[in-house]
Amino acid sequence: MSNKQDKLSTDAYKGVRDFFPADMAIEKKIFGIWREVCERYGYEEYGASVLEPAELYRAKSGEEIVNEQTYTFTDRGDREVTLRPEMTPTVARMVAARKRELVFPLRWYSIPNLFRYEQPQRGRVREHWQLNVDIFGVESSAAEIEVINMAYDITRAYGLKDADFEIRLNNRKLMNYLTKDVFGLDDTAAQRASKLIDKKNKISAEAFELGISELFKDKPDSAKKFLTLLNSKNFTEFASNLPQTIEEHLGLVELKRVIKGLEALGITNVRFDQTLMRGFDYYTGTVFEVFDTNPANRRSVFGGGRYDDLLALFGNEKVPAFGFGAGDVVARDLIETYDTLPKDNSSADIAIIIVGDQNTPYSLDLAQTLREKGMRVLVDISNKRVGDQISNANKRGIPKIVCIGDEEVKTGKMKMKTLATGEEIAVTEDSICA
Repeated sequence: MSNKQDKLSTDAYKGVRDFFPADMAIEKKIFGIWREVCERYGYEEYGASVLEPAELYRAKSGEEIVNEQTYTFTDRGDREVTLRPEMTPTVARMVAARKRELVFPLRWYSIPNLFRYEQPQRGRVREHWQLNVDIFGVESSAAEIEVINMAYDITRAYGLKDADFEIRLNNRKLMNYLTKDVFGLDDTAAQRASKLIDKKNKISAEAFELGISELFKDKPDSAKKFLTLLNSKNFTEFASNLPQTIEEHLGLVELKRVIKGLEALGITNVRFDQTLMRGFDYYTGTVFEVFDTNPANRRSVFGGGRYDDLLALFGNEKVPAFGFGAGDVVARDLIETYDTLPKDNSSADIAIIIVGDQNTPYSLDLAQTLREKGMRVLVDISNKRVGDQISNANKRGIPKIVCIGDEEVKTGKMKMKTLATGEEIAVTEDSICA
């Protein structure tokens, strides 16, 4: 038997990521975009634990999410706990807990860490960070218009132009009316129809048609009409295939208001998509997703919808709510696809090169003076040769250096060098920041 201890693997857990400094620079850019846009609209940041009671997700996210996609376990107190797969139930719980103390409408955002046990692939991992934006207390379509406008601004901030992406809209009220009232499906069949519609663009046309046929086993004409509606190419064609009375149905009216409101803001890359359902059971009205038109990213960039009933689960009266989530994985895919990654990933604005260990105290004092003036300063305390110190600064992407030797300490005069061009200028302690 060997006494040699097996080496631990350096690989991360499947489906999660390590963030080395270059990766963190990209994450900071993404998070910075999210925070800047949200706070520009007056939204406040909040946070919560990654642990939630499992029943929170069973109640409204859907059994599929809990049974197939969550990290759920029993803790030492024999409680069933889930690593949160999404943030909406959590924020609903938080708002419900302090509903009487809060001032509505609430405009909240967060950037939580989320976990789902999924098959890792492009744009999808098992752990990710996600921007969540929610507005509570607004019944009118003004909530949809404001939040979708934010989603538009965030996508533009990634570096995309209007022609690079589209905003797809649907309404769950409309689709519930369609499945239950127009086609007479009971609640169970209507839910099966919703799940099937949500998968329409992810399965073959044959498989989809077979699924619809099974829903309408004894009504082949209804199956044909249902497929005709779902295969409509645009809003006008869809509406023309509906009973005339549906023109007055609230879901359709809401869709028209949102589209008109966005167009008034100059957002014209919006289209109706009757196959857009969103997977969660709690949506009650308008749902939307943002899609990149580049074939390199064949998935939703982000999306969300209206969920007016969710707070009622906690024994409260209904509170109108609308929100969305935007993941960091797809955001990175986008900015890489469109080459809008940050060009300057340097850790400092300037590096101080120490020539002789006796000059370290002066160098450290100079660095602190510059930092107090707002500069990012790296002091090379490696005691390596000057050439190696300069080479290391260059590898780190630090644009400028100053070398501190005996003469510089004595006179307070030094030369600042721009590494990219080799240009040198004479500076003093006071003029370095100028």
